[in-house]
Amino acid sequence: MVILAAIDRSDRSGRVLEEAESLAEAYNEELHVVHVLSIGTFVDLEQTNVESKKEVLNMDEVREVAASIAEETCSDLKYPYEVIGMVGDVEDEIIRYAGEHDISHIVLGPRKRSPTGKVLFGSVAQQVILNAPCPVVTVTNSTIGATLEIQFPTG
Repeated sequence: MVILAAIDRSDRSGRVLEEAESLAEAYNEELHVVHVLSIGTFVDLEQTNVESKKEVLNMDEVREVAASIAEETCSDLKYPYEVIGMVGDVEDEIIRYAGEHDISHIVLGPRKRSPTGKVLFGSVAQQVILNAPCPVVTVTNSTIGATLEIQFPTG
């Protein structure tokens, strides 16, 4: 089985990797570090590339960019890991990957949002927790200390 660490470019990613590495060691499982470039980020990259090079991006190159973002975040990991770069709707890609790769736990760091913000903008973490095919571990950084919560799918 595999532990999936879903990371972004935020400061929460370091804590996500710490917890994912700890779980992978404890359960003697593989560790996959996943970064998903959102559609909006992809569109921005595509526009920049067309304007500067006058050519469209190859999707494999875009996935490599996403993987390199994940790789940059992994510098402190001591446990063996594999980086995966994806492009698409973030929560859908994480859930799809988990369903296709024998994932035992997803580890992610939800962003703090007000209830109104969640209603207006949605929540990647909320969608992953509600739709994941496996338990989801959420980690947060706070001034008081880090918290850990395991969410089990309800379906």
